[in-house]
Amino acid sequence: MKRIAGKVWRFGDHVDTDQIIPAERLVSENLNNLNDFIFEKVRPGMASVMSAGDIIVAGKNFGCGSSREHAPRSLIQAGVSCVVAESFARIFFRNSINTGLLLVECRTDIKEGDIITVDPDSGKITDAENGMEYAFPQYPEFIGSLISKGGLMAKIKEDLR
Repeated sequence: MKRIAGKVWRFGDHVDTDQIIPAERLVSENLNNLNDFIFEKVRPGMASVMSAGDIIVAGKNFGCGSSREHAPRSLIQAGVSCVVAESFARIFFRNSINTGLLLVECRTDIKEGDIITVDPDSGKITDAENGMEYAFPQYPEFIGSLISKGGLMAKIKEDLR
């Protein structure tokens, strides 16, 4: 998987899927622009200030709540390249792998606005702002392949060619 770098948006513990993308936004006419509504109830206007490649850093249990895969899809549509959290809700974790969103389980002291580099191949996060480095467990090769191909369906389509 490729190394990524981006600006950090910091969140706390127990960020649920309704905070990521409100349920009332999950109507058919919004499905191609879910990114317009991310975090609108907890950080109004965030969608308009995010940039492609930005990284979310959070505490425990990120993605708890519903089993809808709209939450990781909305983050991908918004250009989020990675989510780093101390832990993830299991269903969010699996939905993220299936949709191709890179998740990293790691406890950090990274602050909002820092520029960090995440290297999945070496299992290291580097915070350019303070020179800190954090280690995280690497994915097994088959999961890394799913993520790098853009998720489960993208990998299946590629394999069928």
